[in-house]
This record gives sequence, structure tokens and C-alpha cells, in this order.
Amino acid sequence: MHPYVELAKKTVEEFIKFGRIPEKPAEIPEDMKRKAGVFVSIKKKGKLRGCIGTFLPATENIYNEIVRNAVAAATEDPRFPPVSANELHELEYSVDILSQPQPVKNLDELDPKKYGVIVVKGWQKGLLLPDIEGVNTVDEQLAIAKMKAGISPYDSDIEIYKFTVQRYK
Repeated sequence: MHPYVELAKKTVEEFIKFGRIPEKPAEIPEDMKRKAGVFVSIKKKGKLRGCIGTFLPATENIYNEIVRNAVAAATEDPRFPPVSANELHELEYSVDILSQPQPVKNLDELDPKKYGVIVVKGWQKGLLLPDIEGVNTVDEQLAIAKMKAGISPYDSDIEIYKFTVQRYK
């Protein structure tokens, strides 16, 4: 299991069982010291069970982003009830490390298998990770991101950004 995924799993399990996060090691691994946006996704029997993340870093490093977002994915995703201790053994985790978002000038630049998207209109923002099962076209990807942001599906007056992810399962 990749160390990012191991950290997410250990964090969720300790938080759900004992109400605390694991003690931070004296020295965190070098690759967890950099800053990046991070999404933690939790699945149960192949179906989404929780997913929370940051598209820009909100803490000082990837280690803290994973810990923060793992707890949030397990307990704060408004689409699902909080994870319970009796389902921990059924959960699968993935961690996505996001690249810096880049503005999109033309929809031809997008590919829902390769790029995630962020749509922005004023204060409204919606994000959809790349390579999501059932999302095969740019139009589908943008429609879902708009819906998540509360933007009308017919509104074309939006800013669009793309990003890539390194996905660890």
C-alpha cells in the first residue's frame, strides 16, 4: 500500500475508533513535505462512500492535507452519513495529489480521462476529478462540476481550470 493511502486509512481508522488522529512522526517523509491540493476518496464495495479535498493547498504540506481530508471524507461529506467503526474493514482508499490548476482557453484542451476541471463563477466553485467512472465527455464533466457549484447547466459565462492528478490506491 502506498504511504499516502496508508496514512489516509490509518487516520480514518484511528479517528473513527478513538476520536483522535494518529500521532505525527518526528520526521515526515520527504515527498510529504511539499504543498499540493489533495483529495481523499473512500469507497465501500466499489461505491463512493466519501470524498473531500482541496484543489489548492490549505495546510503546510501534503502530510497534513491527507490527514485533514481523510477525516473530512469519513465524517463531513454531506452526501453520506459519517463512517462507522463496523464498516472500516470494508473501506478502500485513494489519494489524489493535484497539480496546480491551469486556465482553460478552449474546451479542446480538456479530456475527462486525463484532466480534472474546476468551474468558477464569482464565489461559486465546483471541481470534478479526472477519470471518474461514467464520465466520458467534456460536456458531462463540466455539467457535473457546474451542478456541484450550483451554477446553471446552461451558463457559459464561467472560468474553467484544468489540473492533473497523481492517483494512489
